[in-house]
Amino acid sequence: MKVSCSALPLSALGPVVLYSAFNNQEHPFYIPVLIIGLAACVAAIFLMFRGITTLVRSLFE
Repeated sequence: MKVSCSALPLSALGPVVLYSAFNNQEHPFYIPVLIIGLAACVAAIFLMFRGITTLVRSLFE
């Protein structure tokens, strides 16, 4: 249950942070915000993958 609760907010937060980072490329915090956005997107993809594999395992085992 924890995986699905974490993946959904990260899948919305990641692109918003990336969009904000790309719109403010001249700002001094561009690189840290870009890294945070990329990390949120990667974490969302990973958690969604884990959620789907958990679902498939519970259906077929």
